[in-house]
Amino acid sequence: MAQTVLTADIIAKEAVMILENELVMAKRVFRGYENEFEKKINGYEVGETISIRRPTDFTVRTNATMAAQDVVEGKTSITVDQRRGVDFKFTSQDLTLKIGELSERVIKPAMVRLANAIDTDLMSLYKYVPNWVGTPGQVVNSYADFALAPQRMDEFAVPDERVAVLSPADHWGLLGSQTALYIQDAAKGAYRKGSLGEIGGVDTYMSQNVPTHIVGADVSGTVNQSITSATIDYATVKDTMQQTITVASLNLNPGDVFTIANVNAVNPVSKADLGFAKQFVCISYSSNSLVFYPAMVWTGAFQNVAVASGTTDLNSAAITAMGTATNPYKQNLVFHRNAFALVTVPLVKPPGAVDVARQNYKGINVRVIPVYDGVNDESAWRLDLLYGKKAIDPRLALRLSGT
Repeated sequence: MAQTVLTADIIAKEAVMILENELVMAKRVFRGYENEFEKKINGYEVGETISIRRPTDFTVRTNATMAAQDVVEGKTSITVDQRRGVDFKFTSQDLTLKIGELSERVIKPAMVRLANAIDTDLMSLYKYVPNWVGTPGQVVNSYADFALAPQRMDEFAVPDERVAVLSPADHWGLLGSQTALYIQDAAKGAYRKGSLGEIGGVDTYMSQNVPTHIVGADVSGTVNQSITSATIDYATVKDTMQQTITVASLNLNPGDVFTIANVNAVNPVSKADLGFAKQFVCISYSSNSLVFYPAMVWTGAFQNVAVASGTTDLNSAAITAMGTATNPYKQNLVFHRNAFALVTVPLVKPPGAVDVARQNYKGINVRVIPVYDGVNDESAWRLDLLYGKKAIDPRLALRLSGT
């Protein structure tokens, strides 16, 4: 029986299914913002942006007197600004093959590379995550090491349905510790299949795309300005949740996590002092000016720090970053899906292009366009993906190292 000549539509359908199957990080982050773009049915351009509201918060009164509170809502945004694509050539003979043969030889290897690029992009959002448990540089090789992550998430009231993405070294270090357990399914999965599955309520995966962070040149310094409870209020920072301060003897890289002396973390609901240092992440650093997340809110419904009793000004307070200066550290991530967002949208059908195919599979949108070379009887095919990524609520994520 004669083979069916493959079209752009058939190739797009096969490619998008393989791509979705190969993704790791992208399948475990929030994907609901595509709905915000539904009204534009003809496709999208790079640079389009949607706004996203931040959740509000309230204080609780202690008497019968009514005290109405203003609803203060911050907002953030996500921009569709990432273009990725893979281009390949087929001869006319190739295009008479079965789709299964072409998938194995050409399409699958291309989609594996594309999936890796997308997952790497998403993993790079670690730079906005301020919370880091464990000791930088130590391998996660015991349940006690791994349990630091769900413990800290419980302390920060992070909802269930948590996911961990570990580097190969940490994955195999943790997996080795599971083979000694007297739990039949856990030991069998770890020993025979190399699978960790769900540990401590956390769905756990391995990815070669876990990034390495290099710490800045000077990890110890001091605050070099007056910072009091009146310095920042939530209404001022509600959209970015970033704060800028002047520091001395410090040189951090974007993504460095640090603490400030006498500043502790609080329970996000009760606002009770949790008894350990509040962590912040460097967004940018230049000429002793440090921009960091989250901004310190000392009081009120959006309070996120507890300052030591008797401390009224953080001027001269010590700043200490995680890790050793200039050292590299793997950035395992443990997170709730709402910490990060991915939006993929269909690209436009260019005027003049023939046989353009756009396919969506489980929220992943790809566009395939063939370009025929009549001299050599070859078809060059371009596959394009347009998407946006954002750390929507970094409070719902943390970085994990061993101890």
